[in-house]
Amino acid sequence: MNSLTKKKFRLFDFVLYGLIYISAFLSVLLVAGIIGYVFIKGIQTVNFEFLTTVTSALKGTVGIAGNIVNTLYIIVLTLFIATPIGIGAAIYLNEYAKPGKFVRLVEFTTETLAGIPSIIFGLFGWVFFGNTFGLGYSILTGALTLTLMILPLITRNTQEALKTVPASYRSGALGIGATKWYMIRTILLPSAMPGIVTGVILAIGRIVGESAALLFTAGSGYLLPKSFFGKIFESGGTLTIQLYLSMQKGEYKTAFGIACVLLIIVLLINIAAKYMAGKFDVNKEKK
Repeated sequence: MNSLTKKKFRLFDFVLYGLIYISAFLSVLLVAGIIGYVFIKGIQTVNFEFLTTVTSALKGTVGIAGNIVNTLYIIVLTLFIATPIGIGAAIYLNEYAKPGKFVRLVEFTTETLAGIPSIIFGLFGWVFFGNTFGLGYSILTGALTLTLMILPLITRNTQEALKTVPASYRSGALGIGATKWYMIRTILLPSAMPGIVTGVILAIGRIVGESAALLFTAGSGYLLPKSFFGKIFESGGTLTIQLYLSMQKGEYKTAFGIACVLLIIVLLINIAAKYMAGKFDVNKEKK
C-alpha cells in the first residue's frame, strides 16, 4: 500500500512530464531563435538617423521616422474610436441586455467578426470608407477599418472581465440604494479594469502588427506630417507596410531594421500589459 509521502513510480507519467517540458523548451527556443535571428540581421541598421529621418534620395538618408509617426496616429485614432464602443457594448451585453437570442446573436457575430481574414477587412474598408465616404487612402480610413477588426477583441475581453466580478458586488451596491449606472461606474469597471486594460493593450498589438488591411486603406506614404490634424486625411504607411515594401524592393537591411523596431515595440507592449494589469490588481487588493 502506497503512503501519501511515497508515490508509486509510473512510466507513463514520467514520459508525459518529459514531453511537456520538451514542448515548453522548444517553444521558448523557437521564439528566442526568431528574435535572435532578426536582431542579428537588423540591429546594425537601427541607429539615430534611421529612427529620426525619412528616406530621401536627395539627402541620401534611409529612415522610418514618418512610418513611426503614422503608426502612432493609427494606434491613437483607432483606440479613440474602438475603445468606448467596445467597452460600452460589453457593458450593455453583460449588465443590461436580457439573456436570450439577441445576446447570443451579438456574441456569435463578434466571434465571427474576429475570425474574418484581415484582407477582407481591407477590401471592405476601401470600398466603404475610402470610396463611399470619399476618404480615399488615408490614416482615417485605416483607423476606421482597424476599428472593425479590434472591436471583437475589446468587447469580448471586457465581457470576460466583467463576468469575473462577484455577483455580491452588484447586489450589495444595489441593496444600499445605488443606481445601476453608479454601481457599474464605481464598482464593476474599477474591479474589471485589469482585464479591460489587458484587452486594450492586446488590441494595440493587433494594430501594430497589421499590414494587409492597411495596405488597402491607409496607403504607403512615409513623409512626416505638415499639420497635426491634416495628417489623418493623408496617406500614411505604418512600420509593417514599410517592412513589406522594403522586402518587395529587395532592401533586406532596411526590412530587418524595421523588424527589430517592431519586435521592440511588441515587447514593450507586452511589458506594459503585465505592468498595468499588476498595478490594477495591487490597487484592487488595497481596497
